[in-house]
Amino acid sequence: MKILILGGYGVFGGRLARLLADLSGIELLICGRNAQAAQAFCDSYEGAQRVRPLAMDRRQIHTALQAERPGLVVDASGPFQEYGEQRYQVIEACIAAGVSYVDFADAADFVFGVAQFDAQARAADVFVLAGVSSFPVLTAAVLREMARTMQIVSVEGGIAPSPYAGIGLNVMRAVVGYAGAPVKLQRGGRPGHGAGLAESRRFTIAVPGKLPLRNLHFSLVDVPDLQVIPPEHPTLTDIWMGAGPVPEVLHRVLNLLAKARARLRLPSLVPLSRLFYAVLNLMKFGEHRGGMYVRAQGLRDGQPCELSWHLLAEGDDGPYIPSMAIEAVIRKLLAGERPAPGARAATHALELSDYEALFEGRSIHTGFRRDEAGARLYRQVLGSAFATLPPQVQALHLGTTAHRWSGVSQIRRGTGVLARMIAAVIGFPAAGANVPVTVTFTPENGGERWTRDFGGRRFSSWQRRGAGRNDALLMERFGLIDVALALVVEGNRLTLVPRRWSFLGIPLPKALLPKGTTFETEVDGRFVFNVEIAAPVVGLIVAYRGSLLPEG
Repeated sequence: MKILILGGYGVFGGRLARLLADLSGIELLICGRNAQAAQAFCDSYEGAQRVRPLAMDRRQIHTALQAERPGLVVDASGPFQEYGEQRYQVIEACIAAGVSYVDFADAADFVFGVAQFDAQARAADVFVLAGVSSFPVLTAAVLREMARTMQIVSVEGGIAPSPYAGIGLNVMRAVVGYAGAPVKLQRGGRPGHGAGLAESRRFTIAVPGKLPLRNLHFSLVDVPDLQVIPPEHPTLTDIWMGAGPVPEVLHRVLNLLAKARARLRLPSLVPLSRLFYAVLNLMKFGEHRGGMYVRAQGLRDGQPCELSWHLLAEGDDGPYIPSMAIEAVIRKLLAGERPAPGARAATHALELSDYEALFEGRSIHTGFRRDEAGARLYRQVLGSAFATLPPQVQALHLGTTAHRWSGVSQIRRGTGVLARMIAAVIGFPAAGANVPVTVTFTPENGGERWTRDFGGRRFSSWQRRGAGRNDALLMERFGLIDVALALVVEGNRLTLVPRRWSFLGIPLPKALLPKGTTFETEVDGRFVFNVEIAAPVVGLIVAYRGSLLPEG
């Protein structure tokens, strides 16, 4: 099968081509206005199939279809928001030529309007699928899964790309183009408008048992979900979708410009798109991780409920997710699963199980989180991952009343002056071997007080669930210092990873954040702990390890 990819050497088209690299028996036409760029992409391409450059403008699609007679056209060019009066010319040409069509369209009006060609596409026996990307295909698949157990009333979602993902100039032009402009959405059960990139929310993407992303700033984006999702859920009254690019300082500059345009009725910010494109692609620092979330509120058995779905992508796997939906459609097509004829938004192109198969073997993790109100502290933070912990680790964290565990431990202490001073202030025990230890767990103010007694030397900390920027984290207070810890499940270990810290509520520098290897596990039926606290400049402060069993 021959596949013609408009914008084939661009960000999304190029990634799609690479995702198809293992398929033989297909030919990819890498199309675009820049013949040299198309040739360079083909020269560097490593795949099982034939790739061929084709210099053409989208206005020449009729000629290309007649000359090449492809089996499928993929429009990965954009920006779809700027296609003007003849924005559907490629779709119309494909229907006339009897060629099926899919695209990466992220423009809500464009995707919503594709249904006008449904009768023509059916008559030509071709399929036309618009918006075949994470927004809205993955969102729609997640919401269908949620709708199995709840009536959905409101939906909020967002995508957080890695700072290393890279962004095409056309995508930046589209985003900057609707900054401060009216964005169609549904509010209070009625059609309404928001201001693009001028409305913001914060959210923590936290797959149960995985290291969560940092609490991110998301701003309203004009994506197809806002218009094509509401008709699929009769009880839905509100929907909001955002993007959380980093660095946040650049994001907030765009917020300010969007608000200024909305309030002062300034012209489009598109002339600034090249500047933002250059700056964003230069400011690549921080964690090479990205994610996505969908949060729904509604009713279950007549009672209010909330359910959220989280996706976490590590390293270079994340940037490929937007192209995976079309990859899946093509693989299904080659396997004989052809989409039904007609023109429509691609909300039903894939199910969540299709995405799970695409994610398999990659560093992409997903999971649902339910309202865990009333559950014990660690179950609230870990969600469904709590059930995967070793039995003794679960038992220690499941007590509903005051309880105590005891055993033996080995203790090491830092020898530096600063290390000794910090240890003395907090009350850490002296170094020793086979030191008797007891830990008493007492419910306190919605959390737990942990009182540790190492051979008569006692110190305590207060643990509770994080909120706000510490959402999905475990908070532990030692005196006047709070440390936010991520609970990460790795095999049979529960690892505690420091993420943030503060003094009297004032954030402290991340560069000075104490670190160390701290985990809980089970060995031979006993609860085993390993705690190591060290800090830059200071070095090791204290390390203690040992095992416990419940008393009584």
